[in-house]
Amino acid sequence: MADKVKEAFQRLAKNMPKGGMPSGGGGGGSGAAAAAAKATTALVAAAGLGYGAYNSVFTVQGGHRAVMFNRITGMKETVYDEGLNFNVPWFERPVVYDIRTRPCNLQTLTGSKDLQMVTIGVRVLHKPNANQLVWIYQTLGKNYDERILPSLMNECAKAVVAKYNANELLTKRDQVSADISRELSKRASQFNVVMEDVAITHLSFSPEYARAVEAKQVAQQDAERAKYIVIGAEQEKQTIITKARGEAQSASLIGLSVKKNPGFMKLRRIDAARDIADIVSGSGNRVYLNADSLLLNLLGDSDEKFEKNLRTKGWFR
Repeated sequence: MADKVKEAFQRLAKNMPKGGMPSGGGGGGSGAAAAAAKATTALVAAAGLGYGAYNSVFTVQGGHRAVMFNRITGMKETVYDEGLNFNVPWFERPVVYDIRTRPCNLQTLTGSKDLQMVTIGVRVLHKPNANQLVWIYQTLGKNYDERILPSLMNECAKAVVAKYNANELLTKRDQVSADISRELSKRASQFNVVMEDVAITHLSFSPEYARAVEAKQVAQQDAERAKYIVIGAEQEKQTIITKARGEAQSASLIGLSVKKNPGFMKLRRIDAARDIADIVSGSGNRVYLNADSLLLNLLGDSDEKFEKNLRTKGWFR
């Protein structure tokens, strides 16, 4: 820029008339030429100083670092921190890197240990090693993440997934994520890239495997349902057996009570007669029945007939 300004003023000075102004003499013309030359020199010097002052400083924003390329010696080993920094105009050119954490996502199709096809999505948070920016610029350039991360993430994810069965990828998801993080951090450190976090964002299986898993779950649910049905049937069986035993014991006890004390049957007849009387009295219809059939003849000779029948059958003497 300064050279162009200087050349413009030199052309302007050459094109000025050497004989001076038309109304003046020769001395006046040479004085005007000298003043123009001085003005041109002053303008060129000011332009050069302005250019040098403007290009001799550069600012590194927060979360960034800079490395310096020199046209004569090449890359400098110094890494420039945030703030105002100085350089030699034209001879040196700063290259600014963003060292803040950035995400990178990758989704790949791979196979598990039991040869099931799995689609896995991995997200990593990464940043460059601020102390090795000179090496990164010389080896990988500005777009270092586009050069190395896709291949590293793909390789590490496939290598780790191949160690687990398809069902283990679901039940041991934390362990799978930790293994991918360890392998990826180890590989990325060779390129001076720092891995801050690795996470599995997506995990899906082939349609055939998904149908097989669904069928297995349905079969397990049916088996559990059948097991509970069997348990219910066994409980019902035990209930029936217990009820039958209770009825048998009740009948046995009633027989023993009748043998020991005939008055027990009279007490049962009185209870039955009371129940029948309550039912008949609550009915709106008129009932005309034999008192003996309704067990209501409690004061007649029915008791004697009943005891006679028991003696005849030999229940008690």
